[in-house]
Amino acid sequence: MVKSAYIHIPFCKSKCKYCSFISFPKLELKEQYLDALIKEIKYYYKSETLDTIYFGGGTPSLLTPEEFKILLNLFNYKDETEITAELNPDGLTRNYLKELKSIGINRISLGCQTFNDNILQLIGRRHNSQQVEDAVKFAKNAGFDNISLDFIYGLPNQTTEMFAADLKHAISLDVQHISLYGLKIDEGCYFYAHMPENLPDEDIQAEMYLKAIEILKNFNHYEISNFGKPSRHNLNYWNNNDYYGFGAAAHGYTGSIRYSNTEKLEEYIQNPQKHFLEHTLTKQEQLEEEIFLAFRKTDGIDIPHIEHKFNINFDKKYSKILKKYSDFLEKTPHGCRFNTKGILISNTILCEFLQ
Repeated sequence: MVKSAYIHIPFCKSKCKYCSFISFPKLELKEQYLDALIKEIKYYYKSETLDTIYFGGGTPSLLTPEEFKILLNLFNYKDETEITAELNPDGLTRNYLKELKSIGINRISLGCQTFNDNILQLIGRRHNSQQVEDAVKFAKNAGFDNISLDFIYGLPNQTTEMFAADLKHAISLDVQHISLYGLKIDEGCYFYAHMPENLPDEDIQAEMYLKAIEILKNFNHYEISNFGKPSRHNLNYWNNNDYYGFGAAAHGYTGSIRYSNTEKLEEYIQNPQKHFLEHTLTKQEQLEEEIFLAFRKTDGIDIPHIEHKFNINFDKKYSKILKKYSDFLEKTPHGCRFNTKGILISNTILCEFLQ
């Protein structure tokens, strides 16, 4: 049974220079988009009581509290359901956050990226560091006790010392969760065609990540990129459980079927009930995903669970890989996980599990 839902809000006032996610500066289409989103949800959602609901983007904070409420009212959920909204610190007010809390949103994720105002301007963010601090203060005053900050490391002109200062400042704000992402410049973003100068190389990015582990030692490092009070919604992904994906460019997973919606905004508005792509995973593909996702958690993989679920001998099937990377893995009571060295080359190792 599906217990989680992701809702994509694909609008932004402007595009950040590093961003290749699907978002559009077409706010004049917001009303039509929300009408289409409601149609899709009513068509596919089977009235399950959800454990998590997540509004991602784009910039979900471009929705009014009333628009959030209309979407939330389409779902069944409990008082303890984790309901997250990604918010841009730009323009957040006390009243806005109070209204979000009053309609049931109980977790917020703020896109901070860095507290360095010069770098924020360089990468095209619309907010400054003071607005992040204000947003955290307003959120606490509104009653939020589950606040996450996102940071990017490897930004232009950024040093390890500057990144360390960002994290120490975040700790001083007493937030419950911190997410870290190494800068990756993909096709489709401004920086791909206009490569910035003074980008930290891979070695410096690795140094930044290791420094983060050191600074955040009092946070629960529960997933490669995440520290603090675990996001139940994201854990649902990494546990390879089912979830709905609603909205343009959204992805979902139900049964053994992975699906995605069109990335074209107008096309989605015209036909929100049509999945752009559906793929039924083979048993082998399901196994590979189970391993790939579980290894992202710092608890690692549960070998007895995988062996029972897929009727395999894990150590025998993957003996060559396990032996090759033995210096990068460590045993746990239920299986194995990456050690710190393994995390740094995790993508290389995980690719070997994919046939």
